[in-house]
Amino acid sequence: MSGKIRGGLRARKQAICRKAQRRHTSFYERCAHWSFDRSESATPLHWHREHWVLAGTALMATLLSGFIMPAWATAMKPVPMAEAHTLLPLALPKPKLAPQATAPVEDWQAVRVQPGQTLSDIFGNRGLSLTDLQKVMDSAGDAKSALHHLSPGEEFDFLPGPDGSLLGIRFDKDEATRATVRLDGPQPTLSLQPRDMDQREEVAHGVISSSLYAAGDQAGLSAAMVGKLADLFKYDIDFVQDLREGDSFTVIYDDIYRDGARYGEGDIVAAEFVNQGKRYTAYRFKKDDGSYGWFSEDGRPLQKSFLRIPVDFTRISSTFSAARMHPILGLMRAHKGVDYAAPMGTPIHAAGDGVIKYRGWENGYGNFVLIQHNKDISTAYGHMSRFAASERVGQHVKQGEIIGYVGMTGLATGPHLHYEFRVDGVQRNPQTVTLPKPEPLPATQMAKFKATVVKPELARLEQIDQRIKLARNDTASTNN
Repeated sequence: MSGKIRGGLRARKQAICRKAQRRHTSFYERCAHWSFDRSESATPLHWHREHWVLAGTALMATLLSGFIMPAWATAMKPVPMAEAHTLLPLALPKPKLAPQATAPVEDWQAVRVQPGQTLSDIFGNRGLSLTDLQKVMDSAGDAKSALHHLSPGEEFDFLPGPDGSLLGIRFDKDEATRATVRLDGPQPTLSLQPRDMDQREEVAHGVISSSLYAAGDQAGLSAAMVGKLADLFKYDIDFVQDLREGDSFTVIYDDIYRDGARYGEGDIVAAEFVNQGKRYTAYRFKKDDGSYGWFSEDGRPLQKSFLRIPVDFTRISSTFSAARMHPILGLMRAHKGVDYAAPMGTPIHAAGDGVIKYRGWENGYGNFVLIQHNKDISTAYGHMSRFAASERVGQHVKQGEIIGYVGMTGLATGPHLHYEFRVDGVQRNPQTVTLPKPEPLPATQMAKFKATVVKPELARLEQIDQRIKLARNDTASTNN
């Protein structure tokens, strides 16, 4: 029974298909080979060109929709707008500022001391009275001594009032302190202000071609610093007779600055002088007693027991000789000293520490001084124009102390100093006599001197010498 039913359904289905085929003949002619009936055998599906085109187009549309739709959705998303803020002014109370008083500008007027001027001269030139000067002197306190000793170039600042009266004066109490005296208050006042002092080390090197001062000037040294260099080595070098072309020096020294401006020369820290191939050195050292001295590398003081030349001279007018023609007597006779020509009035210094044994007139010598230094050595000085005011027989004098002034008293044709160096009463040539060496530093100070002064400063001098040699070699190679 079931088999009949299934057969009937199949026949009905086939009838429907035949009816559809007749109604849509053209479609079924094109697609007759397509079959979805899995129950019956069918021919294999064959893809033609139009099938591949349709499939590719469908696939491309699917892929593009996957990319385009999200991008389009993002592009269509509205841009978020920044939240608007409104600033409202808020009035704040203004702080009350205290009124600032403006200090009046004071018109201080500077005056420099001229050679030969006194403080009363300066006050008078400004129309100020001696009463004004006395007020300043009475109010200066500990700074008063600076007003008694004026030096050319020293500066005073005056503060004048509208009517020309003196309201104040400023001056240097010493190089590191300024004193200000004010007279515009109920009572005169004195105030002291420290100055900003600074030392800066400088280095100079020179080679002698004509004179020491010319070489120093070419090396950038002032005349005062060249004088200090000569003072250091004057015990060993006669800077008139011993200098030779090609001699050289190297100096490490301090320049002093006050309130940021150069004030002047300080002291020599270390120096080297090469004279006729012989090397001399000087090093500054603070001794245990707090004083400074200059010593050679072996720790001996540069200041010898005796000055070889006790006067600043221009030339040697007559040397030590066993026989010479006397310029006045016209006779051949020995000249038992050295004559140093110098301008009239040039100071004469004691050659060493000692006691004045004679002071007066001596035949031939004119005004004459004899100093006994120890039981063996004495020095004699002749032809002085005058003696030092405080000098007397029996007085102790220190090396370098002024004992008289150059003149031409006695048998002399021009102003000069006749100087003798005597050993056991016998005259010796001052230029060639062997002077006694000073004692070196004690052992404890010697060790400190070697470690803290000689070693570092000697290394610096050697570095400077090396740089100078390299510079000379470079110049020589460039010229070649």
